[in-house]
Amino acid sequence: MLDLNKEYAGKNVLITGGLGFIGSNLAEKLVKLGANVFILDANLPRYGANTFNIESIKDKIILDYGDIRDPVVVKRNVAGKDIIFNLAGQVDHNYSMEDPHLDIDINCKGHVNILEECRKNNPKCRIIFPGSRFQYGKIADHDLPVNENHQLRPLSIYAVNKTAGELYYKAYHDHHGLNTVVFRIGNPYGPKAQIKHSGYCIVNWFIRKALQEEDITIFGEGNQLRDYIFIDDLVEAFLIAGVHPKANGKIYNVSSGTGTQFIEMAEKIIELVGKGKVVKVPWPKNYQNVETGNFYADISKIHYDLDWTPKIKFEEGIKKTIEFYKQNLDKYI
Repeated sequence: MLDLNKEYAGKNVLITGGLGFIGSNLAEKLVKLGANVFILDANLPRYGANTFNIESIKDKIILDYGDIRDPVVVKRNVAGKDIIFNLAGQVDHNYSMEDPHLDIDINCKGHVNILEECRKNNPKCRIIFPGSRFQYGKIADHDLPVNENHQLRPLSIYAVNKTAGELYYKAYHDHHGLNTVVFRIGNPYGPKAQIKHSGYCIVNWFIRKALQEEDITIFGEGNQLRDYIFIDDLVEAFLIAGVHPKANGKIYNVSSGTGTQFIEMAEKIIELVGKGKVVKVPWPKNYQNVETGNFYADISKIHYDLDWTPKIKFEEGIKKTIEFYKQNLDKYI
């Protein structure tokens, strides 16, 4: 088993999108492991960048307010880095259908900027890319749990561009020898995610609604299965993939591996918060067109390759998330 303290001590680690949900939780853990942590974040509206997320480590990291779409910014940040967690992205599944050009600019062109700079000036760096379970598209129930060999049939612009991004990473690995790792992530939730709107991290959005004694609205009957992964488990997967020798060039599902009904998730939040109720409404057309149906992932590949297994059960993760927002709600609304 890897000794992450030993692996990361003194390493120069860049996190693009490091003020956001995943990036800030990752940064906090990396500081504890003794890494030299650099954050690059454009602080764009909608996407959850929040300086409060790094309040506890602000004096222990170097922060650059810059954009991965700017090659000059990319060049100065990629130089000398041992590991790059390239998390910057347009992360709103449905908003990508409204502004596809923005999604292409960030999720494709921006990531190619990072890859090109690594190819030219830092070819030994390991780069980790966060893809999405949305890349799989609609899944037949007989194909559950979904493994990495399943056909990709993305429905939204976001999912299309995440798939394109994955292929860029594969091409740079295959043709230029870059040290890349690709994740296809389920539905993450936990402390530090944005809760200003429902476009990203729906579990956290529902927790806000319940804490403010508002009803939780769900589309349809809510029977569709989702695979929710708590942020601490996701961060651990990133950390292992950042240094494990077997991860080079690989693609991994990263989820809990367990299917939970959407309505069960919503009702659990209401139960644990003790306020509000669940209200069912018809599916809006723009959501129904990109609804993927049931999903939960086969995570055996990352378990056998990297010895990673999620540890936080769904109810435990919900409790931790509720407690965080009870204490810090004013910093996120």
